[in-house]
Amino acid sequence: MTDVGERDEQAVLRFIERFGAVFAESGMPRMPSRVFVALLATDSGEMTAAELADLLRVSPAAISGAVRYLAQMNLVSRERETGSRRDLYRVFDDVWYEALFRRDETFRRWSGPLKEGIGVLGPATPAGKRIAETLMFFEFVHAELPNLLKHWRSYRDERLGAPDSADRS
Repeated sequence: MTDVGERDEQAVLRFIERFGAVFAESGMPRMPSRVFVALLATDSGEMTAAELADLLRVSPAAISGAVRYLAQMNLVSRERETGSRRDLYRVFDDVWYEALFRRDETFRRWSGPLKEGIGVLGPATPAGKRIAETLMFFEFVHAELPNLLKHWRSYRDERLGAPDSADRS
């Protein structure tokens, strides 16, 4: 295993750019992709805007917009650095679990407007049927997600070992 002090910084930057490009090709904007991968690739999982800007060689304003996007996607959190006025941006250790768990709340919020759309468009119309299928999909995902996340935790724990109690927050 590579010791943190032995890492090739240029190789790390190349990894950030390559994996960030994969996210960008998948539909995530380029700067949020780079910031997200930079946070994933940092052992602490957290950095300030200045640290991210320095690492990625961009302006702090670019970091601010990227982090705002990532926070809306539930991929990072913004916290106040202890004893400082600076914000600290943090990726969750179990980022995909957290993103899906929080996305479930979004699915619930979409339910009301989708039901309204079915009524407005008419349930027998092609548009109404599409909206109804959309609602059914999100209801299905909402119902299945707790079991899926439970299975994920078991799968992860079998392969990586049970997490410390601190990791379960």
